[in-house]
Amino acid sequence: MRPKPRPRLRPRPPEPSGARRLARRHPGALLALFLCSTGGALAALALPAALGHAVDRLVDGGPVPWAGLLLCAVLTLAETGFDAGAAVLTTSTGARLTAHLRTRTTARVLAAEPRRALAVPTGDLTSRLTARTADAATAPVTAAGAVAGVLLPLGAIVGLFVIDLWTAAAFLLGAPLLVALLHTFTRRTADAGADYQRAQSVIAHRLTEALDGADTIRAARTGAREYRRILEPLTTLAAHGRRTWAVYGRAAGQSALLLPLLMLLVLAVGGLRLHTGAIGVGDLVAASRYAALAVGIGSLTGALGALARSRAAARTLDPLLTLDPLPHEGLGPLPGGPGHLELRDVGVVQDGKQDGNQEGKQDGMQDGEPLLNGEPDRKPLLTGVHLTVPGGTSLAVVGRSGSGKSVFAAVVGRLLDPDTGTVLLDGVPLTAMDPALLRPEIAYAFARPALPGTTVEDTIAFGPWTAGPAAVREGARAARADGFVGLLPYGYATPLTDAPLSGGERQRLGLARAFAHPGRLLILDDALSGLDTVTEHHVRRALDERAGRCTRVIVAHRLSSAARADRVLWLEDGRVRATGPHEELWADPEYRAVFRTETGEAEETAEADEGPGAGADGALPQARTEVEAR
Repeated sequence: MRPKPRPRLRPRPPEPSGARRLARRHPGALLALFLCSTGGALAALALPAALGHAVDRLVDGGPVPWAGLLLCAVLTLAETGFDAGAAVLTTSTGARLTAHLRTRTTARVLAAEPRRALAVPTGDLTSRLTARTADAATAPVTAAGAVAGVLLPLGAIVGLFVIDLWTAAAFLLGAPLLVALLHTFTRRTADAGADYQRAQSVIAHRLTEALDGADTIRAARTGAREYRRILEPLTTLAAHGRRTWAVYGRAAGQSALLLPLLMLLVLAVGGLRLHTGAIGVGDLVAASRYAALAVGIGSLTGALGALARSRAAARTLDPLLTLDPLPHEGLGPLPGGPGHLELRDVGVVQDGKQDGNQEGKQDGMQDGEPLLNGEPDRKPLLTGVHLTVPGGTSLAVVGRSGSGKSVFAAVVGRLLDPDTGTVLLDGVPLTAMDPALLRPEIAYAFARPALPGTTVEDTIAFGPWTAGPAAVREGARAARADGFVGLLPYGYATPLTDAPLSGGERQRLGLARAFAHPGRLLILDDALSGLDTVTEHHVRRALDERAGRCTRVIVAHRLSSAARADRVLWLEDGRVRATGPHEELWADPEYRAVFRTETGEAEETAEADEGPGAGADGALPQARTEVEAR
């Protein structure tokens, strides 16, 4: 019986990356940092007054003011202690906020529909999740620590007014120039930092592309050209870097000229006031110290620069943190269902935001420029797909490159939501299922699987739940991976960094991971392409053993995979060309042409004369039919 529909849950609200939200994560640490910064600033402001008072006592010729000197020593120690505490809190709190922001951003990306999250190029995404999160997370720490930078000059100016109005007025003559200097520095630093980050993203994106296609580049001997292409933005990056340092240098040079002039003016006026007897020697000493603290407003340039970089980095994280998670109604698949799969008028439109593994992907972005909010051309990848796959059976998905096979595989496992139509698993729409309940029911294997984990056993055990040692070894045997794993230095405990793996061995580890996490639906997206004939034969037998317990969807480029499946889905330009048993479809010459190699037309004709099912266990001779269509 189909579960009773529940009200559709609204997606979680966007999570901006502002400093205010981050500050709520560790309020105690930030409060302690604020108190340390404030305490250090107050101690520094009290020290000139105490020192001036002690000097006046000494000048007057009275007894040594031991109490005043002791107070000066205590204030000095307090300032040093508070500053040390602020430094420790700045480092530790910044690290914790960075870890939190990285975790939150990564979780948001993983919770979103892949084609939305992966609209950002992989290299740029990596840069945002590492360097940009570190920059953005410093905002609340910098703001809390900047209290001292503001309190010191303002308090020093107040101290100057308390000592002598004319001395304070002398300092205020140059204050507008100092404020203008800080304003210009902040604006220019923010612009230069944003441009620098954009150039970094371009380099990261191109480098990731080159690493993904390293084998192709090596085979084509275009390494030198790729090297130049990756490093081409270095000229722009260097220009932005020089511009950033020029802004800092100009501000430092102007400060180096302006601040001594202000000090000289304050001391000159203070000296004249001392000569007239308006202030004493201790007052002049205190005024000189306050003037030094007041011109220390130039130290705010570092904090302002850090805040500007944080703001620019936060803007690049906002598109990730505002990604909508997959909506659902909190349902789960029917208990004990056989994996009955049904597609009703399913359509997918290419909008420049497809997953990088999907066929038919078009370049929807320039280097380092994601189209999260753009208006790219729309192209249908799947159109009007109606299909029913009985539970426990196998379906081979065939078609030429770009026909929509990988898009179909992504849709039936909800790695991609269709733009039109509905996909149901055991009568429940995938969009209604809680992803946490759906994921354990679907196992995936890919042509180029990711291998997370430290050891070989870790990567096989990785999944919706951590597979136990027995399941890991059973999965490896089913994928025919136990043989080469046993030859590794430490077997299943061998670190992946010490395990040189071929493409076929990586595929077998991906298959072993899928076998180790059995569900009601198993999807192989070209996951057999790197296997030799014998290994593929054994893996297909392991798949057949799951008949009746697991529905298998196999994106097939080899004739033997299609011949062994219970049913074949033939896609052409995103539409269903035909469905049915392989033996019936084989009568269509155009279906046979899907499997024709560039140089094997004669051999394929011979196979057609023999008819499907030739060879051991109904498999066709692989040497004559193997096709790599990707």
